Amino acid sequence: MAEEPSFEDLFRQTKRSAVHLEMRDGYMRSDSEFVSWSRDPDSVPPVCDPESRSWLSLMKEITGRGVAVRRARIFSEPMSDYLRFEHYLTPRNVEAGEQVRWLPRRRASDLALPGNDFWLFDDSLVLFLHFTGEGELSPDGDEERTTEPSVVRLCATAFEAVWERSIAHEEYRPV
Repeated sequence: MAEEPSFEDLFRQTKRSAVHLEMRDGYMRSDSEFVSWSRDPDSVPPVCDPESRSWLSLMKEITGRGVAVRRARIFSEPMSDYLRFEHYLTPRNVEAGEQVRWLPRRRASDLALPGNDFWLFDDSLVLFLHFTGEGELSPDGDEERTTEPSVVRLCATAFEAVWERSIAHEEYRPV
């Protein structure tokens, strides 16, 4: 049986688009950059050289060859400390080629959404991400992949509905 492509390989195989929907108010609070920022926001620069961060380098590579990478975040207001941290660092993602938007949870009440955060690659493969209640990747398996047409359709429709209502990163100011 062939081994599934890695997360990075999924991006490298993507031809047109990769979209990501985030719906939690906190992730990976054990991340050293978040811990440092929590103690002293000035300890973490808001921008950095994409070559110094593997994620940013990957995004620059992928978007540089014409793949549209969009990320939408549904969140509670007032924003959690973790999401304030993400907002602070998002210029890095934008500079690397991602498009990022924010949707306050109150504006998402009537949207049909899947139960987990996901990435959707080329409108054909969904990668669901699983987290613990504390926002760490699940030790029982942090991802689930599917090409099931009805699930792909649900995720594509949900993402576009969120994207249409959301606020561009450059315009959103945390409350």
